Amino acid sequence: MTIAIVGASGAVGQELLRVLEQRQFPITELRLFGSQRSAGQTYIFRGQPHTVQLLQHDDAFRGVDIAFASAGAGVSREYADDITRYGAVLIDNSSAFRMDEDVPLVVPEVNPQDALCRPRNIIANPNCTTIQMVVALHAIERLSHIRRVHVATYQAASGAGAQAMAELETQYREVLDGKPATVRKFQHQLAYNVIPHIDVFTDNDYTKEEMKMHNETRKIMHSDIRVSATCVRVPSLRAHSEAVWVETERPISTAEAREAFRTSEGCVLMDNPAENEYPMPLFLSGKDPVYVGRIRRDLTNECGLSFWCVSDQIRKGAALNAVQIAEFLLKVKSEI
Repeated sequence: MTIAIVGASGAVGQELLRVLEQRQFPITELRLFGSQRSAGQTYIFRGQPHTVQLLQHDDAFRGVDIAFASAGAGVSREYADDITRYGAVLIDNSSAFRMDEDVPLVVPEVNPQDALCRPRNIIANPNCTTIQMVVALHAIERLSHIRRVHVATYQAASGAGAQAMAELETQYREVLDGKPATVRKFQHQLAYNVIPHIDVFTDNDYTKEEMKMHNETRKIMHSDIRVSATCVRVPSLRAHSEAVWVETERPISTAEAREAFRTSEGCVLMDNPAENEYPMPLFLSGKDPVYVGRIRRDLTNECGLSFWCVSDQIRKGAALNAVQIAEFLLKVKSEI
């Protein structure tokens, strides 16, 4: 396979390289692309140096089988035709194509078959918060149809990129030294704070991040499920957390739910409150699964269930999900 990565120098691009190497993805040629700022940088992959090429409108994607793009929606829209012109499948990590009717939006544990119907040869990777939530919701949906979801997210600085992580660390040092905090990547100081504002506000006073969770979940799950989200930036470095309340068509016991999470692909059950065992981002950064705990009945709704989940949004929420899509395509191809 000839593989390309667009945005190779970014946080997700670097994670893609790690995931591809760790999972021993079959690659005969690797091509890295980036902006004027990152072109010329060299990265080691499987012991060999690879230099980032300048992304431009040319024939550089001729012969590419799968291209991973993680350089922002604007770049994806501008270069999608260049990438797919010669038959490459574009697995795009931006928001550019997620809600396009002719572009599948895929989480392999939930709707892998959607990846096979791609009229434009583009497959969209969902938003990171949506990915981890639907992996968990899928376990419950198998027991009883989910009517509605309320979710509050606790999103790490890394969701805004590597520079945002560096800014949070800088802010802590500045505050401890009695200096004003540097604020560039967030709307306010994040150190010693939480910010209930991720992405821009829309006309209904939800943010775009919150509306992504509503719209993307319905598309991925092929469901009339209704999702109301509040997305909050918290001063942790990496891995997102979510508090989720679901209403199902029939009551589900906590024992049923635990067994469903325990046996569901992509989930790891971590639910032992008596021993203070529950998912926390401090200990789960760099891990692949979605970890689920704090499972309990909703005291306000006999068909309600509450749980807590944590997942590394750079891995499962971005790079790993994209690679899993590619692995599924290869598996299907090998079976034909």
